[in-house]
Amino acid sequence: MPPTLASLVHHSALKLTVRAGEDRLDVPVRWAHVSELADPVPYMEGGELLLITALKLDAENPDAMRRYVKRLVEAGVVGLGFAVGVNYEQIPEALVEAAAQEGLPLLEVPRRTPFLAISKAVSAAIAADQYRAVTAGFAAQRELTRQALTSGPEGLLAALAAQVDGWAALYDASGAVVATAPEWAVRRAARLTEDVRRLRERSAPASSVVGGPDHEDRVELHSLGTGRRPRAALAVGTAAALGTAERYAVHSAIALLTLTTERSRSLHAAEQRIGAAVLRMLLAGEPDHARAVAGDLYGGLLDAPFRMLVAESASALSARVPTEPHPPAPVVPSASAAALAAADAGGDPLGAFAEVVESAAARAGEALLVVPEGERLVVLAGDGGAAVAACGEYAAAVEAGRSEQAAADEDEVVLGMSAPVGPIAAAAAYKQAEQALSVARRRGRVLVEHEQLAAGSVLPLLADDAVRAFADGLLRALYEHDATGRGDLVKSLRAWLSRHGQWDAAAADLGVHRHTLRYRMRRVEEILGRSLDDADVRMELWLALKATSAD
Repeated sequence: MPPTLASLVHHSALKLTVRAGEDRLDVPVRWAHVSELADPVPYMEGGELLLITALKLDAENPDAMRRYVKRLVEAGVVGLGFAVGVNYEQIPEALVEAAAQEGLPLLEVPRRTPFLAISKAVSAAIAADQYRAVTAGFAAQRELTRQALTSGPEGLLAALAAQVDGWAALYDASGAVVATAPEWAVRRAARLTEDVRRLRERSAPASSVVGGPDHEDRVELHSLGTGRRPRAALAVGTAAALGTAERYAVHSAIALLTLTTERSRSLHAAEQRIGAAVLRMLLAGEPDHARAVAGDLYGGLLDAPFRMLVAESASALSARVPTEPHPPAPVVPSASAAALAAADAGGDPLGAFAEVVESAAARAGEALLVVPEGERLVVLAGDGGAAVAACGEYAAAVEAGRSEQAAADEDEVVLGMSAPVGPIAAAAAYKQAEQALSVARRRGRVLVEHEQLAAGSVLPLLADDAVRAFADGLLRALYEHDATGRGDLVKSLRAWLSRHGQWDAAAADLGVHRHTLRYRMRRVEEILGRSLDDADVRMELWLALKATSAD
C-alpha cells in the first residue's frame, strides 16, 4: 500500500498531531511538498501533503484561510502540515476552523521535526511500496508462466483472476468467448463481445476500459497478437482500478497469451506447405500418402466424411455476370454477427473468412485443413461440424446485410461447398465445390452447396448470357417466320414438346387439328434444318424455349 496520512501520523519519529480532518487520514499520499506561496495551487498535481510555516499567509484571517483551504481542496491536496514554533507558536484557530469546515486533514508539525524528515518518510514509503509491487509482479509473472506451461490458457486465466482479485476472459479473433476464470464470469464476458469486436477494428496493440463507478465492475480489454490484426483479446474485470502489482500481472498475461495464440510466421508457413501437399495428394487419388504426410496434424479429418469448400474474394472475379434477384434476407443466427464483423475488418476478406472457420473449429476442438490457392482458399472440414456451420452463418450474415437489389460487395467472399465425401473422392469433391462456386457467382449468392444444385432445378442455370445468345440464335428463324403472320410455329413447338410428341394432346392444347400440327412441325424441321426425331435436338429446343421465356 502507498503511504497514507494515517501511516505518517503513526510514524514514531515524526511526532505529528492531527488538528482537523481525523476521518480522512486513510487517503494515499503521492508526495510531500513544501511551499510558502500564498497560492501554491498552480504547482500542484493532486495527492500532495503540503507543508507550510505560514510565512506569507495571513493565517489568523478567517476569510483568507477559508479561501486558501478551499483552493487546496479543489486542487486535490490531501493534507496540510503546519510547522509550529517558527512563525506561529501554535496553529491559528482560523486555519483550524477552515480545515475542519472543508474536511482537509490538518497536521501539526513540531519544531524538532524538519520538513525534510517528512519528505524522506513519504519517499521511503513510496519506494517500499513500489518494491513490494515489483516483487509481487515478478512472483505473479512466475506463477502465470508456470500455469501457461502446465495448464494452458485456462490455467493462466485462473492465476490472473486470483492475482487481480477479479475475473479474466479470453476471446478469439471473432470476438467469441474462448475461456473465463472463474466460471461465474462467463455471462459478464459474453456481454462484452461487441466491445471486443470494436477493439479488433483498431490497429494492434490496442486497449480500452469498459465500465466504471456506475457498473458492477471495471473491465480492461487488451488485444493479443503481433500483427496488424489481433488474433485474440483479453478482458480483466476488477472492482477498482489496477494497482502496480496487478498491472505487472496483466502485462505478463498479455505477453504469455500472445505467445500461446500467435504462431510464428515460419511455423505457419510450414503448416501451409504441409497442408498444400496433403491436398495435392488427396486430389491425385493418394489418400494413404496424404495420411502419412499429415500424421497427427489434422487428427481424424482424413478418416471421416468431410466437405471441401472453395472460397474466392468477389474482388478477384475478372468480370461480373448477371445475377438473379436475391430472396428475402434470412434470419441471422447469433454467431453470424461475429462472422460478419470479422469479414469486414482488415481489408483481407479471404483472411477474415479463414479466421471465422478456424476460430469455430478451434472452439469445437475440430481438425481443419485450410490451403491458400492463389486468389482462392480451399478448406477441408468435417461434415456436420462447427466449421461447416460457421460457413452457413457467415453467408447468412453477409446476405442479411445487403439490400435486396445490391450486387456482391468486393470485400465479400463467394463460397462453393461440396457434398460429404471420403478421402478417395476428394477430386470429385473439388469439382463439386468449383461447380457450386460458379453457380454462387452467377446467382449473386454468398454460399451454394452442391447438394442444392442436385435437389433444385436446372432452369436457373440458363440465365447466363451465353445460353441466352445460343437460344436466340437457335430460335431466331422461327420467330422471324411467325412475325410474317404465316403461322405460330414457336407456340406449336412448345406445346408439342411439352406433350412429349403426343399429337392429339398437343393439338387439343392449341385448338387445331392434329394434321395442322404435323404440318407445322415439318415446317420447323425445314426451317431449322434439324430432325425432331433426334432426342438431343428436342432437348436443345426445349431448353432454348425455357431460356428465352417466349410467350
